[in-house]
Amino acid sequence: MEDRELRLGSGWMGLAWVAALLVVVIGLIVAAARWQEPFLLWAIIPLALAWFVSLGGFIVNGPNQARVVQLFGTYVGTVRETGFFYGNPFYWRTRVSLRVRTFETGMTQTEEKKDAAGHVLAAATQKRQPVKVNDADGTPIEIAAVVVWRVTDPARAVFNVDKYEEFVHLQADAALRNLASRYRYDAPETDAHSLRGHIEQVAGQLRIDIQERMLQAGVEVLEARISYLAYAPEIAAAMLQRQQAGAIVAARAQIVAGAVGIVEHALEMLQERNVIELDGERRAAMVSNLLVVLCGHNVPQPILNTGTLYN
Repeated sequence: MEDRELRLGSGWMGLAWVAALLVVVIGLIVAAARWQEPFLLWAIIPLALAWFVSLGGFIVNGPNQARVVQLFGTYVGTVRETGFFYGNPFYWRTRVSLRVRTFETGMTQTEEKKDAAGHVLAAATQKRQPVKVNDADGTPIEIAAVVVWRVTDPARAVFNVDKYEEFVHLQADAALRNLASRYRYDAPETDAHSLRGHIEQVAGQLRIDIQERMLQAGVEVLEARISYLAYAPEIAAAMLQRQQAGAIVAARAQIVAGAVGIVEHALEMLQERNVIELDGERRAAMVSNLLVVLCGHNVPQPILNTGTLYN
């Protein structure tokens, strides 16, 4: 269904016409009562019925709103202008909001509960339930995203899908599941994009995936971004230990690399300044002691040598 703009007449002109018709009906009623002419009822009844039907022709369209107009099941056009208009009283108008809207996937809302007297028993609440899916490695994760969207083609939103708002929510969930299954949660050792390490790239791809599903509904996706990402509870503790182990290994590797550089620099300075001459065995002992001091977790206890270098 191709969207086309519909232009209607001024609502103030329509109001004047309806008022004039009402004056005519009232005048005929007064004349019939004064002259006692029952035959005037044949004019009064159709005119009164026409006046009553004409009241349904007024249309008030606010900012960032559109009215999809049908006439006996046939699409006539879409009113996008803001203002007060008058059209065919038999037009069937469906209001569509063109405002920018946002939602988060996996959000469930409970309705407000009231008793018979109208007192609130339980307030309306919202609860986040992230989507649970396996990533590219088969690791179960929980993920949610925030989607910003708006309707750009009201005719498609009304005629191509049933309940376009629900359609947007369901398709966003499906696109998010598909995206999460194509990426790894974390890929530090490869150049491949990961959900945690490449947020901007993943967000861009998510917007493209959702937009492809929304074209038939006349919806434009302005932004889509991951709002929640975590391992599933059943493996969260194990994956945390793995991350901690990786961090410890990386830290120790950096410490060892720095310690080796310090020891090498110290030996070079001792040799350049001729402070002391060391043979291979004593050089090895000195390197070992320095590495223990630099790489150890605890502060080493010094031991004073009261003898000679070799005793």
